[in-house]
Amino acid sequence: MSNLNKVMLVGRLGKDPELRYTTDGTPVATFTMATSETFKDRSGVKQERTEWHTIVAWRKLAEIAGEYLKKGRLVYVEGKIQSREWEGKDGIKRRTYEIVASDMKMFPAGQGQNQSYPPEERKSSGPSRSQYEDDFVPEDDVPM
Repeated sequence: MSNLNKVMLVGRLGKDPELRYTTDGTPVATFTMATSETFKDRSGVKQERTEWHTIVAWRKLAEIAGEYLKKGRLVYVEGKIQSREWEGKDGIKRRTYEIVASDMKMFPAGQGQNQSYPPEERKSSGPSRSQYEDDFVPEDDVPM
């Protein structure tokens, strides 16, 4: 059986994407996205929990994010979770987790949270893939 690393999120952007280019000219966009859930605690009081996610998009997807996404925009992001380690100036090793986007769908401006998700598949000339996306071929078509 093959391993699977897939994330699907629907949420709102916390800030405008930061679009930059690697030394070889490859576009990369980074942005934060908030997902929220509402639940009742043991005493029946309504609570809300918000999780923040860092999204990284590469190539054409990065250019699209940089051009069309703005703070507060509702968006569907599909990708995989990836960790990254580095050593800070203080010598302490740190680790962060990011979602490397392989697909993204933008909701019309002003569309509310009570819609069905994920949105309809968009028609495209081919799949949008990140530079890290591996070809996943399941051993069979039976889940789990």
